[in-house]
Amino acid sequence: MSHFTLFQRDDCHLCDQALAVLAEARFPDFVSVWIDDDDGLEARYGARVPVLRREDGVELEWPFDVETARRFAG
Repeated sequence: MSHFTLFQRDDCHLCDQALAVLAEARFPDFVSVWIDDDDGLEARYGARVPVLRREDGVELEWPFDVETARRFAG
C-alpha cells in the first residue's frame, strides 16, 4: 500500500511536470488520483492540482522541486 497520493487531472502540463520532478527525486511509490470526474475532489483540489498528499493528511502543493519532494517523503 502506498503512503502517498498524487491528485491530478487529465491533460495537465503542471501534473506532467510534477511527475517528472517525482521521478528525478526517486520518490517512493504513490497512487495517482484523477479529480476530473469526482465532484468532491474537484471542489477540494480544483485549480490546486497537482497536490501530493501523505497518508497523515499533510499536503504538498505545486510547485515543488526535487529537494522539497525528498524532504516531504521523509
